[in-house]
Amino acid sequence: MDSTRIADGVPTLQTDWWNYGGLTRDVSLVEVPDQFIDDYDLHLSRTDRSVIEGYVHVLSAPAGTPVTITIAELHAKVESTVDANSRAAIRIPTKYLSLWSPENPKLYQVEISSGSDKIEDTMGFRTIETRGTHILLNGRPVFLRGISIHAEAPYRTGRAYTQKDADTLLGWAKELGCNYVRLAHYPHDERMTRTADRLGLMVWSEIPDYWALQFDNPAVLAKSKQQLSEMIRRDRDKASVVLWSVANETPNTEARTKYLNAMVDLAHELDPTRLVTAALLVRTEKTAAGSNKIVDDPLGKALDVIGTNEYIGWYEQHAEGADTTTWDIRYDKPLIMSEWGGDAKAGNHAPSGDTHPALWTEEYQAEIYHHQIAMLNKIPQLRGTSPWILMDFRSARRVNPGLQDNFNRKGLISDQGVKKQAFFVLQKAYKDKTLGKAE
Repeated sequence: MDSTRIADGVPTLQTDWWNYGGLTRDVSLVEVPDQFIDDYDLHLSRTDRSVIEGYVHVLSAPAGTPVTITIAELHAKVESTVDANSRAAIRIPTKYLSLWSPENPKLYQVEISSGSDKIEDTMGFRTIETRGTHILLNGRPVFLRGISIHAEAPYRTGRAYTQKDADTLLGWAKELGCNYVRLAHYPHDERMTRTADRLGLMVWSEIPDYWALQFDNPAVLAKSKQQLSEMIRRDRDKASVVLWSVANETPNTEARTKYLNAMVDLAHELDPTRLVTAALLVRTEKTAAGSNKIVDDPLGKALDVIGTNEYIGWYEQHAEGADTTTWDIRYDKPLIMSEWGGDAKAGNHAPSGDTHPALWTEEYQAEIYHHQIAMLNKIPQLRGTSPWILMDFRSARRVNPGLQDNFNRKGLISDQGVKKQAFFVLQKAYKDKTLGKAE
């Protein structure tokens, strides 16, 4: 596969990850009958949690073609027929349904059949919604203790695509104390979302509307819509996926806001059962005490959950700058601090007892985390964090010899699996539940 970036692509020419080419995922040839099940959506009703609802689409099937759904463990079997659009509406009353959650990642074997075609899948059932500044999982407030992850393979580098890759990356997230992961900045291999289903990790899934796209180009918007549609179609039956993200760090312009509002509308149209977010940039105003971060990006009006990225202690100020930073969130919505952190090369240490560790050391990265946690806890509507990032990853932009060597070093773990000091700082905060509140 040609990995050449193009100006009117999604993403465009400038990115901050390694653009691996060739075949980076499985390619399968599947034999199917003339009429086959090509799409389905089964989810828990928001209004009645004893009902599973959705649809099954049977490609090329005439109206009246039967469809059967069986969930043996629930003693549920329902039949329906497709309409003129080859789609069958599904409604499954259930008893004793165990809802999926990080504490109870219950999955059921689901069989879907129509004629000679049959599909078996594993699914969990849960609801996700917002109420004011709260995020509700199965009707209860939840705080998303997370980490961002790139699809970088541990130990060998290259794209993460094997089951071992997924087990390693998400296993580290569980060890960190996470109940949530942000899969940046593009849809990851399906093994990641399936594994998140099994491990009980909520997922933020994203398309690469990243940095400065050609927001005034209808052809680029069409590419974004195609990617969003394909991502939702693939993963709409993964209980782990709770957030669709339409963008990361895009400039606040009229053309961009119009473009991304169309993307938010499409996400809501394709999947009204999940929340839509984006990682926004923030404005900074100096104050007598320090600085004030203002979140008033007009895109926030359309989002269910506000995501914001900030790098106090790395790209601005020193780690202690977080102590004198306040936050002014102009939306009465939940906030996820979708990125924060700083670089450190594993094994690069400050002298023992150094009270002002140098940049790039593990000690300084840990200092950033200490100060950030204290600052974040002062934001009343904070409902999640996913610091940048779980593991170091390759990037052509990061060339600092001896420190970066074409790696972004913000990982809490090196590409060779070495945990840095900041890993244990965040792990303690997550496991002790001293970072963030659900309400």
